[in-house]
Amino acid sequence: MPTAPTQQPSAERTPRPVPPTGSACPAPLASLDQVPWDRLQDSTGSAAAIPRLLERIASGDPDTARAALDDLRKRVCQYGFVVEQATAATVPFLWELAQRPHVSCRARIIRLLENIAGARQWENTAAAYPKLLNRRENHVVWERAARQAVRARRGALPPLLSDQDAEIARAAAELARTLGE
Repeated sequence: MPTAPTQQPSAERTPRPVPPTGSACPAPLASLDQVPWDRLQDSTGSAAAIPRLLERIASGDPDTARAALDDLRKRVCQYGFVVEQATAATVPFLWELAQRPHVSCRARIIRLLENIAGARQWENTAAAYPKLLNRRENHVVWERAARQAVRARRGALPPLLSDQDAEIARAAAELARTLGE
């Protein structure tokens, strides 16, 4: 009786499985619960509301997303140039949302990232009043961390620069200029 041939281990690399698309994709903002939001500060005090706002932005409903982004902007980049302690922790989620096609306010998110990347309010103030650097809550450190968080994810810019939506591509180009790309 003939025997079946045995498989020999291959020296070739097996291709990595490609993540499925559609409803089986990883949930947006999956790592939100890994950030200790209740220990961080935003412009209102505790940053505990930020995860809920990010989830509302991700919801896909344009009105809900727009309102949540307006609230989030006031909390993490007030007036478009004053960042808070929670800003740096928020930035990776903003980058993620900016890349998701179903998010309705992607251009506005990219503009928020640009505002954060260009924020130097506390740094400029500390240059004139160096005693600010001796405070327990060092806003200059928060500002630098927020700018660095934006720079750390700048690898996500190329697809945004070539997005079919002209408003998204324009906002991405402005962010690239701010980052010196």
